[in-house]
Amino acid sequence: MPSLVINAPKKQVVENKKQSFDTTLKTGIGDGYAIDRKTFALIHPGCKVILLSKDEKRRAEGRLVKLVPTSLTLTGMQRYNVYIRDLVEIKYRSEKLLHTGVALLP
Repeated sequence: MPSLVINAPKKQVVENKKQSFDTTLKTGIGDGYAIDRKTFALIHPGCKVILLSKDEKRRAEGRLVKLVPTSLTLTGMQRYNVYIRDLVEIKYRSEKLLHTGVALLP
């Protein structure tokens, strides 16, 4: 089963008023992640979600509840709010991300 990785770096919170790792951890909702069609087709409720803050070296893991479309990027990629259950912070381990701040692990 694939795992969806999303990044919530502190730098983006300060520079672009993005949602923080702590807020995502507390609410269980990742705000506005650009996910391409290919990745979207491979993930489903119950998949593991890995929340990172690479610049703070923090990691949490939970399970996907649902993806809710929000808006489009300037290039037309769909953004989604990522709803996560049972999100728990664990020991940090980095993952390679796409330029959109997400990744799909096998």
